[in-house]
Amino acid sequence: MKKSIFAILGVGAAMAVSLSACVGDLNVTPIDENIQLPEDVLNNQDAFKALLAKCYQGLCCSSSFGPDGGPDIDGVDGGYGQYMRAIVNLQEVSTDVVACCWNDGNLFDIHNMTWNSSNEFVLSMYYRIFYQIGLCNEFIRQSKATAIEGYTDRDAYIAEARALRLLSYYHAIDMFGNVPFTTEENSVGSTGPEQMMRADLFNWMVTEAQSLLDGSDLAAIGQNEYGRADKGLVQMILAKLYLNAEVWKGEAMYDKCAAACEEIIKAYPLHASWAELFMADNHLWTKNKTYAGDELIFVAPQDGLTLQSYGSTNFLVFASTWSVAGDDTRTMDAAADMGISSGWSGLSLTGTFTSKFADDDARATFFKGGFAQYIDQIRDDVGASNGWKSRKFRNVNHDGSAAQAAGFVDIDFPVFRSADAYLMYAECAARGGADKTKGQQYLNAVRTRAGMGELQLTLDNILDERARELYLEGHRRQDLVRFGLYTSGDYLWEFKGGEPAGKAVDAHFNLYPLTSGDTNANGNLKQNEGY
Repeated sequence: MKKSIFAILGVGAAMAVSLSACVGDLNVTPIDENIQLPEDVLNNQDAFKALLAKCYQGLCCSSSFGPDGGPDIDGVDGGYGQYMRAIVNLQEVSTDVVACCWNDGNLFDIHNMTWNSSNEFVLSMYYRIFYQIGLCNEFIRQSKATAIEGYTDRDAYIAEARALRLLSYYHAIDMFGNVPFTTEENSVGSTGPEQMMRADLFNWMVTEAQSLLDGSDLAAIGQNEYGRADKGLVQMILAKLYLNAEVWKGEAMYDKCAAACEEIIKAYPLHASWAELFMADNHLWTKNKTYAGDELIFVAPQDGLTLQSYGSTNFLVFASTWSVAGDDTRTMDAAADMGISSGWSGLSLTGTFTSKFADDDARATFFKGGFAQYIDQIRDDVGASNGWKSRKFRNVNHDGSAAQAAGFVDIDFPVFRSADAYLMYAECAARGGADKTKGQQYLNAVRTRAGMGELQLTLDNILDERARELYLEGHRRQDLVRFGLYTSGDYLWEFKGGEPAGKAVDAHFNLYPLTSGDTNANGNLKQNEGY
């Protein structure tokens, strides 16, 4: 069992489910109205730590009561509505990387890029983000207001909650643009939060990040307990803001991005093995849990025994495993290939994506199994039986030993890792914002680990390298938007726009819509253009 802040998740976390206006803020209704109120529970530092643990748990699970029981948000499915699974759906399934064949509601509209403001998968991501922001706001609010004695870690805990809030605002600015904005200063139960324009949110986030890096009690880079936020997380968010500043603010800031990446690269060297970063004991490769490397900057932990979810890496492993009854020779050996009991047969990689890999690339961990490489159908069993399957995430320890359990995985979701910063710096160099020689060196370092040779420092090459290195980690849509290829007809993949060969879609799909329920209820919110 992994040891972390989640071990103390208890009454404070359960209480967090009932905090009124967790989204404010967005007025999410408590599932259990009988759970104790904050003033009844938050009476010592351990209780605050338990509530802080809930802020972390919201990234990893849908509930305080198991993988799917009693979901935190009424009306949001505890399976596909889990935070990291929602990230994968909106940031990866909507792109050239992967399609999901399940006939679940309006899921096909995500890969087809034909969603609308009522799509339940978009709604799940939206409410997960703002539920998290609401939890963090409430934790900060309660921490600032309490008069209990012995709360010696108050400032450090508040800084962690601010960092987690910043992470969710990072996802909000990326996917939704102009969003409802609240902090701990908004009163509990207040209605109608104001909408903050994307450029203004960008400015607030940069200021908040710099404050956390320069003047807060947030632990130094790599110095916090396993699974918890420190300045490494904030530094990475700041680098991402600068990388996407041309889209999000209308002003290129590649030089600032490169400088932020340099700080990350100094602190987090590449781990020797790419494959080991996505195995059951990948918690070993965090800065504060060093074994032979420390590439993982921030993770959303999973534990097959105590921290279970139908989302996150559990989804990535089980849904990627082709496992059907009968004599189909293409059936994967779920135990040997993936370290699990059986598969869900849902996710198929597109041929457009897999064609980017050389056969001897260490990252080309595909189960081909007689499937067609290019997807010609995505619906139901027909869809699952074409397109290669990913074996990137495997529930097996790096030494080949079995994970703790086969029904749920131990693999932590890598929210940020330093290879991303290496490639971000290379991109900044190719765009003229950083040293080209150094950018080439960083690009080469990532490729050398994968067993690949030098690649010329061009934007096209870097975009493809990011695809090969970071697939299924929640970055692809953002990259394609930044490169101007997400909606355009200049780059197509299977079923983009709903056509088998792909087609251009309207530019408004570069952003997801605010949920129709929220815009109808709050007159302060203006829907994103095109919806």
